[in-house]
Parts: sequence; C-alpha cells; structure tokens
Amino acid sequence: MEKFTTLTGVAAPLPVVNVDTDMIIPKDYLKTIERTGLGKGLFADIRYREDGSENPDFVLNKPAYRKAQVIVAGDNFGCGSSREHAPWALLDFGIRCVISTSFADIFYNNCFKNGILPIRVSPEELAMLMDDAERGANATLTVDLEAQTIQGPDGGTIRFDIDPFRKHCLLKGLDDIGLTMEKRGAIDAYEARLAESRPWA
Repeated sequence: MEKFTTLTGVAAPLPVVNVDTDMIIPKDYLKTIERTGLGKGLFADIRYREDGSENPDFVLNKPAYRKAQVIVAGDNFGCGSSREHAPWALLDFGIRCVISTSFADIFYNNCFKNGILPIRVSPEELAMLMDDAERGANATLTVDLEAQTIQGPDGGTIRFDIDPFRKHCLLKGLDDIGLTMEKRGAIDAYEARLAESRPWA
C-alpha cells in the first residue's frame, strides 16, 4: 500500500448528501476482483451520458478537476452496500483523500485499508473547504497527515482528528498484510519451534 504523508492537490467539490457506494462505483463494475482499471467506472452513472459520452456538467469532467486528488463531499459519504470496489475506484482515478462531515463505517474502514485518507470535519469547516474547492484550478489543498492539518489556497488551516493506529498505518503504508509481515520474524521463529517440537505434524 502506498504511504500517505503529505498531499497537495486539486480538490473537487461534490456537495451531495448521502453519496452511496453504488453511485461511487455502479454494480456493473463489480465483476472484477482486480483493484486497477476501476477509475473509468468512478461515478459512471452521473459522469457519463446514456450514449457513453462524458457529461460536461459533472465535476470530474471539468478541465480544472480532471486530475483532482481530493474530494470535498456532503454528509454521509460512502453509505449503502459494503463494496470494497468503491475505494478501489477512487484510488484508481487518483483520489487519495475524501473530506466530509461523516462517513458510513464500512466505507470509512475500507479507505484506510487501501491508502485513502477519509477526514471528518465540522459543517462549518466543510463549508469553508467546499468554497475553496469551487475555485477550479486554484482549488488546491495541502493535507498533512503527520501534523493533522488541511491548508487551503489562502493559507487558512484546519486541524482534524484521526485514530493514532490508523494514522501510523497510513504513514507507513501498512495494510492488513503489511501489518502481518512486520511480525514475520516472530512468525518464522514460532514455525521453527513448532517444527522442532512436533516433527510429526
């Protein structure tokens, strides 16, 4: 998993409440178990027209936001079914951070396991960040995980809270497998002792 330390990137405004996982990645894209290639399906039902052409009114199709790395979204982001394809699609598109007032628990947990930083802020802070994100190409935010701060284009800073263990995992780039591999020495030693004490097993 890629480490998350400091991210400076364009923030796309998505002032929609209850963005569910089916909106993030429609069910038609769930046939694969590959984590790559899902970026093209991100928000597909509202990003594309029925004929497959791009919807020019959708934020990620606008020139200023095509390479956005941050989404500033309405309340309860990631609700709905517990599909891990949702963070996979965001990550494959290039989104590394989602900022909202609240997240669905399963989506929130899945983000950390895939190298995406979900940040909870107050409604007042979200309004300020949404205003920053609506500046088009000038909508650049800097997210510093170590310092737990978000800096806006005018230099204003917002602090955010995060669980220390989850922060550690993101900073080190550790998913569940990575955490297990950190204990490889102890695991190998245990297996060696077991093989010596129970050679018949």
